[in-house]
Amino acid sequence: MNNVPCKFIVTIRPKEGWQVYSSAQDADGRCICTVVAPEQNLCSRDAKSRQLRQLLEKIQNMSQSIEVLNLRTQRDFQYVMKMESQMKGLRSKFRQIESNRRTLLTKNFQELKGKMNELQPLIPVLEQYKTDATLISQFKEEIRNLSLVLTAIQEEIGAYDYEELQQRVLGLEGRLRNCMNKLTCGKLMKITGPITVKTSGTRFGAWMTDPQASPKNNKVWYMDSYTNNKIVREYKSVSDFVSGVESRTYNLPFHWAGTNHMVYNGSLYYNKYQSNIIVRYSFESGRVMTQRALESAGFHNVYPYTWGGFSDIDLMADELGLWAIYATNQNAGNIVISQLDPLTIQVLNSWNTEYSKRNAGESFMICGTLYITNSHLTGAKVYYSYSTKTSTYEYMDIPIHNQYFHMSMLDYNARDRALYGWNNGHQVLFNVTLFHIIQTDDES
Repeated sequence: MNNVPCKFIVTIRPKEGWQVYSSAQDADGRCICTVVAPEQNLCSRDAKSRQLRQLLEKIQNMSQSIEVLNLRTQRDFQYVMKMESQMKGLRSKFRQIESNRRTLLTKNFQELKGKMNELQPLIPVLEQYKTDATLISQFKEEIRNLSLVLTAIQEEIGAYDYEELQQRVLGLEGRLRNCMNKLTCGKLMKITGPITVKTSGTRFGAWMTDPQASPKNNKVWYMDSYTNNKIVREYKSVSDFVSGVESRTYNLPFHWAGTNHMVYNGSLYYNKYQSNIIVRYSFESGRVMTQRALESAGFHNVYPYTWGGFSDIDLMADELGLWAIYATNQNAGNIVISQLDPLTIQVLNSWNTEYSKRNAGESFMICGTLYITNSHLTGAKVYYSYSTKTSTYEYMDIPIHNQYFHMSMLDYNARDRALYGWNNGHQVLFNVTLFHIIQTDDES
């Protein structure tokens, strides 16, 4: 499908390359990406490193060969030097004999002179050996220097100690994963879109995916209308949803109220019609697992959003868990934020805001902060936010493009880092840009 938010995963097998993840856009519309290094050491496969290692091995082999040749040369050199000494002594004796040849027989003199003539050609050989020995010594020194240079280059490019390099890569990968975990939460800065996924149903309804599902699970659930309906349609993927290929249909035991339902960890959470009861319905078992009244919460258009439609109780989820947004008489009709236990639907903690529920167009949670739009019509913007972490509020001015003029559902999905919307019979997606502040003890 072409109409998807800025979220993609390009995966190259870990032994071959890097993994790139992106799930948001910056202020200029460019995708924000995270790169994860592969566990295997790519540097050991680098062509230049491999060529350098092969060259170094050849140099080492040459050095060993030169060493053997040098030993042989030294041995021959010693042998020739010994011969040189003998020749010099023989030449001296020959001169003495020649000066006093009268005392010797002619025959012996001739034999001695013949031996001297035989040894005479060895003199240039001796000189050549001296020259060769010097060249071999110089060549050996050059080989040693070249080996040192290659080793220094090898260490400089990081191809020397592979185990150490691999540990460094794994360490960096661990730090990168920690950084990615910290990047999951941030402050809302911009909303872009929408992307129209499909046009179907009435003016009012809800569609969603499960933020707790695995990356391979992309099921879509579709709930048309805000009342008088109990049918939930399931699709195996967004493409099946666009094509209208249903995989399963669920008939709920109770009608729902409003459009602010939530699928979370395999269960559907919704407001039971004409009550402040929250129902948890398991898709796997096909039955109600839990139902509990949200104490003091207004219902049946007592405290709805600006568009009405029994939207008194808004169920939503973010990176921190499951939430309920509603209003009470005790809080003068202003919005109350409650974090819920997903299994028991018990209230874990609550925060009272000073923003009127009836003046809110829609709202959604990101990282424990509630963001509220000032209208469900054209010109809407995120106008107010309340942080449950600091129990403080802030006025904002973040436009949201209401392309089809009437928003009856707007929910954040932490897995997709996108806002799912039902915009006057159009199922749309908005991309969000978050601002992150990364704090780490390791400043290196």
